[in-house]
Amino acid sequence: MKYNILTEQKEGIATITINRANKLNALNKQTIKELHQAFKDLNRDKGTKVIIITGSGEKAFVAGADISEFADFSVKKGAKLATKGQKKLFDFIENLSTPVIAAINGFALGGGLELAMACHFRVASDTAKMGLPEVSLGLIPGYGGTQRLPQLVGKGRAMELIMTAGMINAQKALAYGLVNHVVSQEELMPLCEKIAGKISNNSLVAIKHAIKAVNAGFNDDVNGYASEIEAFGDCFGTADFKEGTTAFLEKRKADFPGK
Repeated sequence: MKYNILTEQKEGIATITINRANKLNALNKQTIKELHQAFKDLNRDKGTKVIIITGSGEKAFVAGADISEFADFSVKKGAKLATKGQKKLFDFIENLSTPVIAAINGFALGGGLELAMACHFRVASDTAKMGLPEVSLGLIPGYGGTQRLPQLVGKGRAMELIMTAGMINAQKALAYGLVNHVVSQEELMPLCEKIAGKISNNSLVAIKHAIKAVNAGFNDDVNGYASEIEAFGDCFGTADFKEGTTAFLEKRKADFPGK
């Protein structure tokens, strides 16, 4: 069986590569299913400290969803597609306790940009182009794009990008705050791995609580400040807190047990 993704792991840093270069790494049902399982397995693996996701080749991170799979869908089927996709992959990644970095190596359009935005943050190559072109197909973004893009770049910019179905380059994405860094194609993975290495030196238990607390601030049904207080308090009961504070007082580097 041919798989649509590749995974590799080195020194606690896992890399997931969407391997459909001939289709510009477009997301289809099988790819979404494989990505869900890969993230689920890596999140359960205590040896995985950070996950990087990227696309194969140099043209595309993910150039969008596979339109041929849903071109004839009814209203009911369309709603089900968005519901299942958000739950299975996009919301799943956003709420994953393991940090996820999107390495945007080319086009990130439609579902591809939505996938990148679901990650905890993004790094782009200087050749990357991003956009949500769904309205040019008579659709709107259905995998969280209308929600996450305004959170990242502001309502006005998000409205313009969605309504024009236009693309922006990596430098504009950086200016908008959509990505954290822009580097050459050759520097993209090394920089992501360098950042992942810095993350992995810290308490992964604390990072898990931080992810949950930050996400709570974007959930209208949750009091973000209350979530932060609860998570802060929970950290005091961890072995990582004991090790971190002891190491600080002893003026040595912490060796976090991860619990």
